[in-house]
Amino acid sequence: MRDVVVKALDDLKARDIVELDVAGRTSIADIIVVAGGTSSRHVKSIADEVIKQTKKAGLPPLGVEGQREGEWVLVDLGDIVVHIMLPRAREFYGLERLWSVDGDSRQEAAAV
Repeated sequence: MRDVVVKALDDLKARDIVELDVAGRTSIADIIVVAGGTSSRHVKSIADEVIKQTKKAGLPPLGVEGQREGEWVLVDLGDIVVHIMLPRAREFYGLERLWSVDGDSRQEAAAV
């Protein structure tokens, strides 16, 4: 499913896609994927593509938050949680820093 998510993000030109392995650190997910959009419309479109592709692959989201505003959309796929954010929200909340305990657990999921 990770590959489906990354492909959907890449297809709509999401920026700075980062995959964080959080297995063993939390029970909410094994992987957190963080990606950026250039505008609220772009963020919404990226989230729609992730939802469409994961449904097509047989894993509909358990929940989606933030689609109306489009600054930060969270797509909960169970073992994978996808965050699509505008640059200002991504910088402010710093999810990569929050989940990177040793600073080396950040992994590039895809080159954009």
